[in-house]
Amino acid sequence: MKYRRLGSTELNVSVIGIGTWQFGGEWGREYTQEEADAILDKGHELGINLIDTAECYGDHLSEALIGNYISRRNRGDWILATKFGHHFHERFSRTDVFNAEGVIAQLDLSLKALNTDYIDLYQFHSGPDQAFDNDDLWTTLDKQVEAGKIRYLGTSIGSNDNLHQTEASTKVNSRVIQVVYNRLDRVPEERVFPSCQQQDLGVLARVPLASGYLSGKYKPGAVFGNTDVRHRHDAESTLLKLQEVERIQREEVPQGVEMASWALAWCLKHSAVTAVIPGCKDTEQVIANAKAAELVVDPHPQDVRI
Repeated sequence: MKYRRLGSTELNVSVIGIGTWQFGGEWGREYTQEEADAILDKGHELGINLIDTAECYGDHLSEALIGNYISRRNRGDWILATKFGHHFHERFSRTDVFNAEGVIAQLDLSLKALNTDYIDLYQFHSGPDQAFDNDDLWTTLDKQVEAGKIRYLGTSIGSNDNLHQTEASTKVNSRVIQVVYNRLDRVPEERVFPSCQQQDLGVLARVPLASGYLSGKYKPGAVFGNTDVRHRHDAESTLLKLQEVERIQREEVPQGVEMASWALAWCLKHSAVTAVIPGCKDTEQVIANAKAAELVVDPHPQDVRI
């Protein structure tokens, strides 16, 4: 495994993280505690130390599975990143909660669910600029940092071209930008990444496998069940993406290299990207994801030795 400094923080994160939206039950299946344990144990075995979750992946359900696991393991082995801003009601249904009072309530519930006294990275979760431009919110969060409940603040931008929130990061003490970035979606390269590099912000690339389309497992015409969030994607857009994936696999992926590993390594080669946070449905996918670290051989400005 390789590790990089996460922006201007003192966190050294594995270049491969574990995304856990799937633990909330919106990716076609429910997870038992034993299944979550197996995924996280395999990640730890392979040197992964970064877990990304959110309050609305289920009603703190993903956090609770992680917290139960953490309670039986060494908390110091993991960097826990979660998010705030949405109240989960039922599958695919949420309401925004970005006011300071509501966010503090969310923070306390996240700490309880995660079975921890502190969160390493607490992220503004895909909210509108109006909610972001709230000095009271960030002042309140700074007080939580001072109290030791949060180590660092971050921003998970909803639009991968949200330069407004990215450029305001230093002002609000946000040290990390989480953004959609993958071989099918390179928009952040134009404006967001240069701003991140200028401010020394860490970058977490979410959806690095383009919702699994870059795994190479799905062919044009693939159909997803109504318990899988991908069934909500535009059918024509999905078809075009999968056709492009076939071209990429044929023309860009080296022989003998798994497409998923290649796609993650492709993201990590950009000088702005600190880590990728792919989801994984089982231990086999954790192993495939971790292999991407072996494909990243070029020196990177954030590389560290552990």
